[in-house]
Amino acid sequence: MEINRFGFYWLDTWVLANVIQLATQDFCLHYLNRANDPCGRQFDQMTQAARSAPANISEGNSRHSTSRETEMKLTDVARASLAELANYYLNWLLRQERIPWSIHSSEYQAVSQIHLDRPTYSDDVQHKSSIHILVQKHKFDQWLNSGDSFITANCLLVLCNRLILMLGRQIERQLESFKAEGGFTEGLTAERLAYRTQQSIQSDSPTCPRCGKPMIKRMAKKGINSGKEFWSYSGYPECNGTMNIT
Repeated sequence: MEINRFGFYWLDTWVLANVIQLATQDFCLHYLNRANDPCGRQFDQMTQAARSAPANISEGNSRHSTSRETEMKLTDVARASLAELANYYLNWLLRQERIPWSIHSSEYQAVSQIHLDRPTYSDDVQHKSSIHILVQKHKFDQWLNSGDSFITANCLLVLCNRLILMLGRQIERQLESFKAEGGFTEGLTAERLAYRTQQSIQSDSPTCPRCGKPMIKRMAKKGINSGKEFWSYSGYPECNGTMNIT
């Protein structure tokens, strides 16, 4: 029951998104001030971009059973928000004429090689997942609590880019699942068609002149017969046999 309610709590993407959000809030509190952010606009934009990632991942996952399309869209919104946040950290470095770590640097490799632990909670999910998130965040304390804004910005830039790639793979899996299973709308259509077919069989509907299977009533949506009912094969478009209703 808890898994059904909180399925996103088991997602590595959601866990890492929370780590980035917490670290971004700390970064803004420590390094943004009246001198470099006089109106507080950058503070708001960075924290809002960081908030958007876990919020949209969780909301998208919660829509998994009702709308796969919405799930993919919200996951993509999370990815776009992270791209925005990554650009803020890049800009922070460039404003001070610093450059991001090279992917070949020891610092970049050290951050990249830290793996998240797999969630092991089976009950009391919100309590245990909160502990899990903080434990994962502390793995990056060496850089996040360095006291050097450039080291912290570099670390968060690496984590943002890492999560963007993870979300890209998550969207690909969602798309494959949608192509294989369809979504909520497709499921409703199939259920409705099956019900109408059964009703037609029970009411002694005619059989298709082409394939011999039961037909169901449909209504023409366009053309000269728009609004008129006709008999159509229940398995359309495999067979497109039709018959006028007399």
